[in-house]
Parts: sequence; C-alpha cells; structure tokens
Amino acid sequence: MTDSTTQAITELAADLAADYSSDTIVILGKGPSVDKIDPRIFDGHVVIGINDAERIRPTDVTIFYEDWVADSLKDDGLRSRVYVTSTEFEPAGHKVIKAPHKPLGNNEEDLMLSRFQDRDEFAVEGAIFLSALEIARAIADHKGKTQTVYMVGFDFTPGTGPARAATTKFAPDSTVRRANIEIQQYILRNALYVLEDSNLDVKHVGIHEFSHLTVDDLNAQSRVQVADSRPSREEDEGELEIPTVEITAEITTNHFGDLDRLEKLVRAAHSAGADWVKVQKRDVETFYTPEQLAAPYKSPFGTTFGDYRRQLELDADGFRFLDELTRDLGIGWFPSVLDRPSFEWMVEELDVPLLKLPSTISEKKDYLKFVADNYTGSLVISTGMTDKVYEDWLLETFTKQDTLYLLHCNSAYPTPDEHTNIGVVRHYAQLAERQAQRPGPRIVPGYSSHDFGWMASALAVAAGAGMVEKHVKLGNTEWAHFDAVAVDLTTDEFKEYVAAVRKAQIHVGSTEKKITASEHHKY
Repeated sequence: MTDSTTQAITELAADLAADYSSDTIVILGKGPSVDKIDPRIFDGHVVIGINDAERIRPTDVTIFYEDWVADSLKDDGLRSRVYVTSTEFEPAGHKVIKAPHKPLGNNEEDLMLSRFQDRDEFAVEGAIFLSALEIARAIADHKGKTQTVYMVGFDFTPGTGPARAATTKFAPDSTVRRANIEIQQYILRNALYVLEDSNLDVKHVGIHEFSHLTVDDLNAQSRVQVADSRPSREEDEGELEIPTVEITAEITTNHFGDLDRLEKLVRAAHSAGADWVKVQKRDVETFYTPEQLAAPYKSPFGTTFGDYRRQLELDADGFRFLDELTRDLGIGWFPSVLDRPSFEWMVEELDVPLLKLPSTISEKKDYLKFVADNYTGSLVISTGMTDKVYEDWLLETFTKQDTLYLLHCNSAYPTPDEHTNIGVVRHYAQLAERQAQRPGPRIVPGYSSHDFGWMASALAVAAGAGMVEKHVKLGNTEWAHFDAVAVDLTTDEFKEYVAAVRKAQIHVGSTEKKITASEHHKY
C-alpha cells in the first residue's frame, strides 16, 4: 500500500470518527433483505456502501473496483461523500481515494484473510466487505473504543437478485460472480472469527448460521426504546408509581462449566439491565441412575450422558467465583437446587438471598417438603407441568418462608403462543392479594418465559408479575439444552427484552385513577 493511500484512509477514518458521535457503523450491501430494513437503522451512523449500494440510500463511503459500478453511480446521481476505488473514476466535486485492487480468484482467499489480519496493506479486496471492515477498524482506532458494525444486505443469495432500489441495467450477469458467493461466505465467517475480541463488534444481519440477528430483530432495535424504570418527578403529582419487576437472566448450565464463559454471560446480562442471573445445581451422581449416566451421549465432553452432565456442573470454586463476580458487578444471583445434597451444600456454604425449586422436580414431593420444613428464606418456585392441585399443595406446604416467588410457566421449549396463558399470572396476583391479609409468606407473582420474544413477558407485567425470567446463552450451540428458546447474549436480543419489560412497567404505572400532569381539559 502506498504511503499516500495509507494517509488518505487514516484521514478519512479520523474525519468520520469526528463527524459522528454514534459508536455504530452500517456496512450496506445490495441483497433483497435491505428492502425490509427500517430506514431509521441508518440515521446518525457512518454508512459504508459496497459497489453501487448508495442507490439504496446515501452513504459516507462507497467502495468498488469494477467499471460498471462507476456507470451505475453516474446514472443514478452520486450519493456518497467519499469514493474508494481502483478505477479511473474521478467525479468532479467528490473526494476519491485510489487504492490497489486485489482480485478474488482461485486459492486467493487465504492471502486475502492474511492481509486482513496484518493490516499493513489496504486494498479494494475482491471481497469488498473486508475493505469496509478495515475502514471501520480505522474509525474504531481513532475513537479508542469498540464500534458496533451491522452488515446489512449481505444475503449471499444470487438467484434472488438485488434490492429493488439497487436494481440496475449496468450490473453484469456473471456466472463467475455467482460462483464466488460460497467463497465470500467462507471469507466472512473467517473475518468474523478474526474480529472476535477486536475493537469491532460485527453483527451480520440475515438468516445464515453465522448471522447474529434477523432483519426483524434489527428493525425491533429501531422501535424499542429503553425506558427508565425510575422516571423523574412531575412538579404537581409527586413521584410516579412504577411497579417493581425483577428480571432474571436464566443461564441454567449454558456456561458449560467454563468460568470464562460464565463471566461473559454474567457481564452481558448485567450490561443488558438484568437484576439477577440464575444457574443450576444438582448432584449428578444421585440425581441420575447409573444406567442413565452410562448411556451413550454425544457431546464435546465425552461419549456418555454422565460425561456430559458432570462437565456442566459448577464446582465449589465455580460458585464462589460467581458469588464474587456478581458482588463486584452489583447484580444478584441465585441457584436452582434440584436435589437435597445440592440444597444442603448451598445453604451451608454460600449465603445466597434466593433459592429456586424448578418445574423439573415438581413431582419430587419428599424433597420439596424437606425444603419447606428446613428453609425460611425466600424461594422461587416455577409451576410448569402442574395444575391447581399442585398450587394448593404448595400453599399448604410452604408456610415458613419469607417470600414465595410463584412463577407461572409452560415447560414446552418453545411454548406456543396459545399456551402461554398469561391469565395465570393474574390469578397468582390475586392469590398474592389474598395472602397479604393472612399469616405466612409474601407471594410475588411472576412468569418464566419459554416462549419466543418479549410479548408474553410484557403482558405478564401488565397482569401483575413482580419477576420475569428469560433463558440466555452465548452463541449457538446445537447440543446445548434449552438452546432453541434461549436468547443469544452476543446479540442485542436480551437488551431488547429488558427494554420491553421496563417499558411495560411504565405503561402499567399506577393502580389509582387520577388526573395526571399531562392531561389538559379541552372544554
């Protein structure tokens, strides 16, 4: 790369870093999925376009290397601030940075990825998105902090054509172009791997296995605004009444016994705004039969079910690590205790503020009765796979506890919309009102979400839930339990979930009918 090109790209990145306060960058391709993108996604962010993607919307930077792109750009009217190209394209009144072109040919992809990792040589790569990512990295360097990069319109579906606004007579119908699709997908996968733990948080928007979120997910981010659960005081009506809702990020065993992975999960949940994280504790050797433990089971940890289950459990040091980490961060944690040895160990060894008895063990009445008789702290109890008979038994049996969080759930993974039955949460809220007039534990109604999305949880808040929980994971792992319904903390999906629940709190507001400061009489 020539010194002049190096300096030009550096100056471009510095200018863009100074012009935008946002820490978001959008790299715009031409796939038809762009037709479904909410245009607000682009507002206020650096936009880097590939080829003639500026036909879709104006860009800050356009990168290309083929002459037909120049013809298309001039035909539609130039809509970019800066052009980075290897061609002779030199439009009057527009800044152009000339850079060498490195074609994508047979056995060239590894060399292309090597250049991308070295960062010593900028070029307009055959996989142009690499050049766009390199400019994004330079912006992040200047800002000195991580930039979130959304890659939109990179559908890798040559048979479907481009987005409507990007349809042009100039683009050649090239068999070679279609053949390059698989190579470009390979390059993108590797680039995403290279950029892990870098100053770019890259999120591919699409439906591939390497995609981080769908178009619908991205659009939701432009619509959902994070609501402050503690609104400011209105001059003439005092502090607004906002119902308390505790949000639990249900990790279960998705840490896989790996403390680094556990820390990432906890930090991400805390960053998203969760009040609690929850894990599981079971004594593997007694919870399962010897036959179950010896059964064949395919996992990264061995060939038997026992190998798998033993690896998933945190040991004493792991729980102490979790306890210290959450104290440092200021987020709470509690465990599901699935058997008596786990319960006794947890009570004796760690001072946790809550314990949970999950739906998994609702038929183990002897163990549940033992907890009821020997524990007076606060308990979370999920009621999946149970009915009114179990509810009555719980209320008759658990009478010594400080607080019972009674969480309605359906134990189907995922739960169909028609089986969420949020009305049960309203029923638990009515139980709580009646119980408040009697001796015994305080009841907090709640909802444990095994459905997709945030809608049912927001409705649960409206029905009176004081706690909601959502399964979370770190990336996609085919062999992991609950993977289908857990939201991926490497995306913004859990942040959106938390934001929606907080907004539901605002909407529920006060139970007292009164005139608010925002009302003005028309008469």
